[in-house]
Amino acid sequence: MGRATVLANPAEPERKEGEAGYRMVLTIQDVEHAFRWCPPGTFMMGSPESERHRGNETHDQVTLPHGFWILETLVTQEMWKNVMQNNPSAFQGIRVLFKDTRQFPVENMSWNDCQEYIKKLNDLGIAPVGYRFSLPTEAQWEYACRAGKTTPYHFGDTLDKNKANYNNNIGRTTKVGSYPANAWGLYDTHGNLLWEWTSDLNAEGTYRVLKGGSWFNLNECRSAARGQVALSVQEGDFAWGLRLALVRAE
Repeated sequence: MGRATVLANPAEPERKEGEAGYRMVLTIQDVEHAFRWCPPGTFMMGSPESERHRGNETHDQVTLPHGFWILETLVTQEMWKNVMQNNPSAFQGIRVLFKDTRQFPVENMSWNDCQEYIKKLNDLGIAPVGYRFSLPTEAQWEYACRAGKTTPYHFGDTLDKNKANYNNNIGRTTKVGSYPANAWGLYDTHGNLLWEWTSDLNAEGTYRVLKGGSWFNLNECRSAARGQVALSVQEGDFAWGLRLALVRAE
C-alpha cells in the first residue's frame, strides 16, 4: 500500500541525507506525498516585541532534540479523499471555477477529523520504520516554516502577491505549490488556508493551536502567528486544513 523513495526536486540544489530539506516521497495507495527532513535544532520561537502585527505569542528559545519529516505541501483534496473516501472542502469544483481541484488544499475539517485521518494512515502500516504520522507540534511547525530565518516571514520582513496567497488577493484557496517554497522546500506556510491544525493546546489547556495564516488576511500569516480554537468546537471550518508530519514512534 505504500513505499518510500528519495526523489530530488530538479529545480533546486541536491541535498544530502540528513540535511535540512532532504526530500522523501512516500507513495500511499498510488498517491505521492513528498516530505522534507527537519533536523534537530534550536531556534527562537514566537516574535520579539518590536515585530509589527505581533499577537499573543512570546519569544523563547526552543530546542527540538529529534528530527522529523513534514509534508512539503498542505494535505490536498486528493490525498484526503484517497484515505477517507470523502472530500469536505468548501472550495472544490464549480465553487472555485475549476473542474479539477484535487491539488487544492483540503479544508473544512475539525481537529477530530484530522485525528481520524491520521489514525487511518497509521493503521496502513506504511510509515517509515521508527516513525508515525501525526500533526506537527506548534514548535515543529514554526521551526519548519522559518527554515532558519528569524524574520516575520521566511521570505523576509514583507509579503507580496507573488510570494503567497494572502490578504484576499485571489478570494479563495489555490493549487498547492503555486508560490515559491522556503529554504527547506516547504510550500504555503504563509496563507492559502486560514490555519493549519497542530497537535498542541495553549498553555491553559483550553484551546487548540493553529498556524499558517490566511488566504484573506495579512497579519495572521507571520511565522509566529497562532490561532486558537476552543476544545468545544467539534465542526470544521471552510479554511482549516493540515500538514502531515512523520515523528518518532515512541
